[in-house]
Amino acid sequence: MIPNPDSTARAASTAKVSHRILIVEDEEVLAFGVRDALRHAGHEPQVCHNGKTALEMLQRDSFDLVVLDLMLPGMSGLDLLRALRQHNHKLRVVILTAMSSEADVVRGFEAGADDYVPKPFSPRELLARVEAQFRRVEKEDSQSPQIQLPGGNLVDLARLEVIGGGKVVPLTPREGDILDYLVRNRHRVVTREDLLQDVWHYRNPNIETRTVDIHIVGLRRKIEPDPANPTLIQTVRGKGYRWFS
Repeated sequence: MIPNPDSTARAASTAKVSHRILIVEDEEVLAFGVRDALRHAGHEPQVCHNGKTALEMLQRDSFDLVVLDLMLPGMSGLDLLRALRQHNHKLRVVILTAMSSEADVVRGFEAGADDYVPKPFSPRELLARVEAQFRRVEKEDSQSPQIQLPGGNLVDLARLEVIGGGKVVPLTPREGDILDYLVRNRHRVVTREDLLQDVWHYRNPNIETRTVDIHIVGLRRKIEPDPANPTLIQTVRGKGYRWFS
């Protein structure tokens, strides 16, 4: 479905802040339709049609968010996302994928995507997903939450950094979201389904996937004194995870 900019403008209020958005989509009609929809919402979108050009633009210019199609000619969307995450762990990325490609969605999240929109999509849904990412960034910046860890390390969720021992270890946006969710729900067991639904905004949280476990392992490597014997993010066998209290 090709976004209609007029319906997008009616569906959402004008953005208070203009954000620079890179649209990486090889279907030109769809790409320019998305561009027009985001432009009508008050943002500053740019378009490119392949991964190689997108990577060059991301290295040269500053963007606030990327709308990324996974099926690209040459360099795939997944390869682009992995390359991006090696150098930029804070940039928000919303992936576009075919509705039936559940495996692609899982791989996208594992590669570092923050959200996804299945094709075909409406202008209202895409804009809502994009605006949700910006609200999360604004919330993080305004609250500047910090988590004091045992042993003196500090997690700065606004800067997405683990600070301590003379080192600064970067967190990905997804790792920051997981940690924030676990801490806010520290008085209960958090299931994998909870995380998929509330952090990933997954439409089918009951799907069999290792996405959550993979991210938990990566997060433990960055915050646990001994990742092989975790004490901060505790596993509750058969149920999920719990933040120490």
